[in-house]
Amino acid sequence: MKELFAQVAIERVPDRLFTYAVRDGLEVRVGQRVVVPWRQVLRQGYVVGLTDTCPALPGREARGAAAGEDLFGGAPAPRIKAIAEVADPAPYFSEGTLRLLRWLAGYYDVGLTLALRCALPAPVRAGGGKARELFVVVPVVPQPPHAPPLSKRQKTLYEEVVRVDGGRLAPLCKELATTPATLRRLAALGYVKVERREAPRNPLAGRRLLPTKPLPLTPGQAAALRTILAERRPTLLFGVTGSGKTEVYMQAIAQTLAEGRGAIVLVPEISLTPQTVNRFAARFGGAVAVLHSALGDGERHDEWHRIRRGEARVVVGPRSAVFAPVAPLGLIIVDEEHDPGYKQDESPRYFARDVAVMRASIEGARCVLGSATPSLESWRNATELGKYALARLPERVGGAMLPDVAVIDLREAARPGQGLPIFAEPLIDALKACLARGEQAILFLNRRGYATTYQCGACGEPIVCAHCSAKLTYHAKDDTLRCHLCGAWQRPPAACPHCHAPLFKPLGIGTQRVEAALHAILPAARVIRMDADSTARRHSHDELLAAFRAKEADILLGTQMIAKGLDFPNVTLVGILAADRSLNIPYDFRAPERTFQLIAQVSGRAGRGTLPGRVIVQTLQPDHPAIRAACACAYERFAADELAERRAAGLPPYAKLACVTFTGADPEATRRAAEAAARRLAACRGIEALPAMPAPLERKEDRWRWQLILKAPSSRAIVAACDHALPRDTRLSPDLRVLVDIDALFLA
Repeated sequence: MKELFAQVAIERVPDRLFTYAVRDGLEVRVGQRVVVPWRQVLRQGYVVGLTDTCPALPGREARGAAAGEDLFGGAPAPRIKAIAEVADPAPYFSEGTLRLLRWLAGYYDVGLTLALRCALPAPVRAGGGKARELFVVVPVVPQPPHAPPLSKRQKTLYEEVVRVDGGRLAPLCKELATTPATLRRLAALGYVKVERREAPRNPLAGRRLLPTKPLPLTPGQAAALRTILAERRPTLLFGVTGSGKTEVYMQAIAQTLAEGRGAIVLVPEISLTPQTVNRFAARFGGAVAVLHSALGDGERHDEWHRIRRGEARVVVGPRSAVFAPVAPLGLIIVDEEHDPGYKQDESPRYFARDVAVMRASIEGARCVLGSATPSLESWRNATELGKYALARLPERVGGAMLPDVAVIDLREAARPGQGLPIFAEPLIDALKACLARGEQAILFLNRRGYATTYQCGACGEPIVCAHCSAKLTYHAKDDTLRCHLCGAWQRPPAACPHCHAPLFKPLGIGTQRVEAALHAILPAARVIRMDADSTARRHSHDELLAAFRAKEADILLGTQMIAKGLDFPNVTLVGILAADRSLNIPYDFRAPERTFQLIAQVSGRAGRGTLPGRVIVQTLQPDHPAIRAACACAYERFAADELAERRAAGLPPYAKLACVTFTGADPEATRRAAEAAARRLAACRGIEALPAMPAPLERKEDRWRWQLILKAPSSRAIVAACDHALPRDTRLSPDLRVLVDIDALFLA
């Protein structure tokens, strides 16, 4: 019999694959979880390849490996340790998923082990998280022969257990007004069985959902569905807000399930997950599973394994759900595909939309990218390159009209000596009229806290974080200054640390300050504030949105988590308090695109029912093209103008862009390393490397940051240059870290 060797990625050992022999009699398959000896201890790992050829000694893992690349070969190894045991006979990764993760490792310039880690929830990687065990009472029907006779009360209890067909011990005792001891006596007499059973933790337990049926489709929806089902290319579903994209999604999923395959639905924000899950669970019932980081460890563990066993065929969640073990996979839906929330902010810095497109291609599944404001990358793929099919939904369903939009120049609304107002008079009047009619309003400001800056009134210096080069934000609720980057906080100082004057004034506005102003202007209004501070508690997203839907509040005030995907028919007024705030981000060529998307998405929350909607946009730049186009709902005009500018400047989507960030505790050592790397990269052919410079956020969490920007026709050229110019040992140094962000969305 030929010897068999396995290539294994070991947990907590990044950037290397290890070779192990497979003992006779041990059945090993690709994708399985195994236990292997590693440096005198046993570690868990995953089999990523098998061969009957004695491979080379284990070495550093090659980056940039194409899907399916042969990882074996070379000189024979004199001594190969053997796999200790197979931890689970069923593979954790399918062949298709491993191909996807090899592509991800190569495209985003990370090791395969790190790619494997990002595809598994932490509780699953931990290897624990056993399902709960509960006692269940099962009646013996018909009555067991030769069983001892029952007393009158016991007989009545037995008949009740039969009537309700048993159930979990604790709830059954409560329902039948009895005790566990009494039921156990019935079990001892042979009339019932009390069994210990696994009870997977279900995040949807306790939700009462009325089942829904497919709705009649409009001609536009029917045409879009036909395109999705017929195309093997990804389909860009371009539909205005309120055009019924979700119903198209659900009917595409129904067709996929009828074909015997499963589906994944991605949403950009955890705040959107409860509403989306409710809609899909009402349609598909127990076939729906949810995966996101706000679940408890046990829930995430049980949901992932429920998907893996094929018990859940429809998965809903944010970006990490793109790796859910749905097999066979027939459909991936990326709702609000433009949203930057799909970009992972730690290594590997993948973009879930692009991973979804690649996974669908590898597994032969359909892929739908939906948005009212598509990313320029997707729009170009659909309209210029023909890589995507395009389906349009230009009208709202049910005859609802797009809202009227009014733009207010805050410079003209300012009162002499009082600065810029939080609310212009037209917005105040509109809020009063809206509430008087018994309708609801949404106010959007993408800044939490009370004041964005806490500044000395004498010398003008702001209070800055001790660990980051960022101004501290004042939070009035607990009278603290907080850093929204590292989480550090402090009490407001009694005197300025620069000039020692005891004069401070909070500048700028955050959601807490807006909430206080609302209570002063509209004391009878019931306000729900929804931002990162008010939603820190588990289930808080769901509870706040449910309260607003139940009309327990008149005004929903929030940050970008309320900007998209929410559907409240009673909302007739939307106020955007600082529409140009996202235009003022330095070094961000995507600022106009992001501003357009935010304004258009928030505006789309108004007038989604039978009542007409109105939007009031407050801005200091009313003539900016992005703001004008968003207020006119003119996406295609905006996209054409913006793409022309990008093409002329050689910027994405007409080129690939990467941001290389050097971080270190020593500012001089960090600068020298960045500048040396910039010189090496500048000598590489096929890429353009800008000189190293301090990052816009120069210091974060006590580490200094330098950056250099790389531009090339393809990401492969960037990865090759980085592998040549940035030594692997430098990347893993504890004192100096190098982060390579392919397709960078933010340059801060």
